[in-house]
Amino acid sequence: MLLAALVAHLVGDFVLQSAWMAEEKTRRWWPAVVHGAVYALPFLFLTHSVPALVVIAGTHVVLDRYRAARFLVWARNQVAPAAWRPSWADVRDNHGSPSSVSPGLALALVIVADNTVHLLINATALERLG
Repeated sequence: MLLAALVAHLVGDFVLQSAWMAEEKTRRWWPAVVHGAVYALPFLFLTHSVPALVVIAGTHVVLDRYRAARFLVWARNQVAPAAWRPSWADVRDNHGSPSSVSPGLALALVIVADNTVHLLINATALERLG
């Protein structure tokens, strides 16, 4: 089931997401909602549980709309001595990472964090509600 959930996530988040959705989902709710609905389609092969599908799609919409993973990246950097802890103002333009982190690495870190959170939510929803 976990492998199938991973494949459903990858198809929904990368194969079925159009450029319009990817570019606009953090600016406006409508593209985020459309992306969330399309993202949930592959999960219909794994469950017909409406609550599980609502959790999978709904959390995906909110997390992507607010680019929530960048807050997770910032928060993990708070586990350091005070001199190493970046303020939000220092990281907001670099995907939650300090400016000393290259933009490419910062983007990779936020993508990994984002996908990890989605996968954890999806697995939990399928196990508990599916």
